[in-house]
Amino acid sequence: MRSPVSTREAVHALVAEISPLDPVEAEHRDTVLAWISSDAPLYRVSKPDNPPMHLVSYMIPVDRESGDLLLVEHRNAGLRLPPGGHCEPGELPWATVEREFTEELGVAALAHPVFGQTPAMVTVTRTRDPYGRGGSHIDVSLWHVVQTDRTQVVAFDTAEFTAIGWHSPQEVLQMPIDDLDPHMHRFLAKIVEPLRGQIL
Repeated sequence: MRSPVSTREAVHALVAEISPLDPVEAEHRDTVLAWISSDAPLYRVSKPDNPPMHLVSYMIPVDRESGDLLLVEHRNAGLRLPPGGHCEPGELPWATVEREFTEELGVAALAHPVFGQTPAMVTVTRTRDPYGRGGSHIDVSLWHVVQTDRTQVVAFDTAEFTAIGWHSPQEVLQMPIDDLDPHMHRFLAKIVEPLRGQIL
């Protein structure tokens, strides 16, 4: 009888399924696959940087009617980011999306029909330390697309965010990349074509 698939094996399979957008994502995917295959811990066990490289699930809400995207003004990062959070030990990335979506926005996460529960992108990013507090670390981010009705998002976690806002893909592409996750524009370049007719 075949042994149950471990969490590490399941995460490895998810990342291996991602088709890279460009050489940058191909390099990031290879880095992440090698990291998962090693004995390195995958999950953060204490804030902010233990271990110094760990899994994160981003969740990009896409309004089903307008195609606008939700970004949040993140207190600690000082950036406009997608909602999301660190994966808890033993937690699969989509389970993180479901948990964080409810915690941060007060509604249930619904996988987008184009992408399902599979991450659309993988990135490896060193976090900023805009306020000099220390604890910069490396986030291995799995980017998920979530279908949302914007009228249902009426509150947010004020401990995490100072504000939230809906923006068209074109508006996000016009924002300075220094105000965003450094891979945000590349992410949009990857998802716009598959969602063409729905978000344009």
